[in-house]
Amino acid sequence: MTAPATHHTPPVVHIDVVSDVICPWCFIGKRRLEKAIAALASTQQCVVRWLPFQLNPDMPTSGMPRATYRSAKFGSVEKAQALDARMSAEAAREGLAFDFSRVTITPNTQLAHQMIAYAQSKQVGDAVVEDIFSAYFLQGRDVGSRDELLQIAQRSGLEAESVTAMWDAGAVARDVAETEQQMRALDISGVPFFILERKLGVSGAQAPEALIAAIRQASN
Repeated sequence: MTAPATHHTPPVVHIDVVSDVICPWCFIGKRRLEKAIAALASTQQCVVRWLPFQLNPDMPTSGMPRATYRSAKFGSVEKAQALDARMSAEAAREGLAFDFSRVTITPNTQLAHQMIAYAQSKQVGDAVVEDIFSAYFLQGRDVGSRDELLQIAQRSGLEAESVTAMWDAGAVARDVAETEQQMRALDISGVPFFILERKLGVSGAQAPEALIAAIRQASN
């Protein structure tokens, strides 16, 4: 007599990704994490949550010209352009066509982080994160703009009115600010930063193989 087939459910590993939507390494890290998760699909079930981290918490609400910001940060336009070229080459290895020539604004990312938190409560967080990254790095869109973010929200199935109401109510903004403070209290100073099962931290856009090893370690 043949034994009945059993269906094994892979164990769940919770992965918190601390990131900023204007961090190029965070977009690259997202791709590498996706490769790691895909490679582990038969043995691990990964649940990903995106947590806020503003690289420029003092950025004006309207943002500032990217050329001005980058020149001040790196000393010259030429050095900033050289860094952009190297970053574009790194992104290309992950299938991402960064186009920094189209990025004119370095935005304030508060509203974007709030919308991501709201989108996650509606089970569309990953789609919103992907669209924000793509809008900024591939299309040069101002992802600090309410109008731009509302277009992204609607493409992911969120209602513009509900997102606007969320921003205006302020509760999500307070939650996001508190979460970011908690991340800084963990001495996280750079992103992406991966927190696995709240017990193992991985800093930087590590290769898929490194992430696979970390996920396996965290699951034990």
